[in-house]
Amino acid sequence: MTGAPEIHVLYSQEEIAERVKAIATKIRQDELKDLLFVAVLKGSFIFAADLARALHEVGVEPEIEFLHLSSYGANTVSSGTVTILKDIASDVSNRDVILVDDILESGRTLRFAADMIKERGAKSVRVAALLDKPMYRKADIEADYKGFDCPDKFVVGYGMDMGHAWRQLPFIGFIPQDGDK
Repeated sequence: MTGAPEIHVLYSQEEIAERVKAIATKIRQDELKDLLFVAVLKGSFIFAADLARALHEVGVEPEIEFLHLSSYGANTVSSGTVTILKDIASDVSNRDVILVDDILESGRTLRFAADMIKERGAKSVRVAALLDKPMYRKADIEADYKGFDCPDKFVVGYGMDMGHAWRQLPFIGFIPQDGDK
């Protein structure tokens, strides 16, 4: 990419791998039954894949589904309105469900998803978020399984994008703005 901005590494590939393994171990310790693992698209796809493999390594074999929700559209700030672009097909009745997302920020999208899954009869709904950015929380929801606290920066990489770029990066980085180091 010619003229691409410099991206600073916030969390390295190795740091992410270590946290993903720790999250998988914590999920195993919780001894969830009939587990349904729901990746919230698009940003979570790399985290969800790595977490699914890490769960396999610790002996947890969840069913895997995908839920595509949107509250951003083409913007970098949530509109506050959540739209279902692709729903899950699995029955959630009496199942433990983990919603897997890249970043828990306003919480509106995950709150919407958690409420929807609960209304469909799930036994429990938990959240696994790679990044937690509580300073922007608008909805009453917290991550049960958290990778990292995220500073007040717009992050890219490891599934997260800016204008459809940089999802493929193996690390989480940020593009410095005025005052960033």
